[in-house]
Amino acid sequence: MKIEEKIVRKLMYDNDAFSQWLGIEIISVEKGAVELSMTVREEMTNGFDIAHGGIAFSLADSALAFSSNTHGIQSVTVETTTSFIKAINTGDRIHARSKEIQLSGKFGRYLIEMHNQNGVLVAVFYGTVFRTGKSWIV
Repeated sequence: MKIEEKIVRKLMYDNDAFSQWLGIEIISVEKGAVELSMTVREEMTNGFDIAHGGIAFSLADSALAFSSNTHGIQSVTVETTTSFIKAINTGDRIHARSKEIQLSGKFGRYLIEMHNQNGVLVAVFYGTVFRTGKSWIV
């Protein structure tokens, strides 16, 4: 198992009760990028009978956390922005793909696009992380 996979799968996801509760599946892990997937359940919907915005946000936030830590430096979120493009419904399978767009000694910036099972863009998330300088012990 590559170091970035060990960090994401063993050190992060295995200890992340919330991502597990969401039902997030890790599809792929590369340096600076991950692909995640999850299915929206009825208890994740709001009064409009669509997925609560926090669900898409949370999937993207997990993608941000996982992808930003693949370099072996513990990184934490400092700022995010989310745009909700299309409604997400119960039973929808949401795929999140992160892309590292900038990395420096102290900060990293990532773009996460989320698509439904039909390939329709449903949300876009932009996040900035602070790189603490602490190494993951692998």
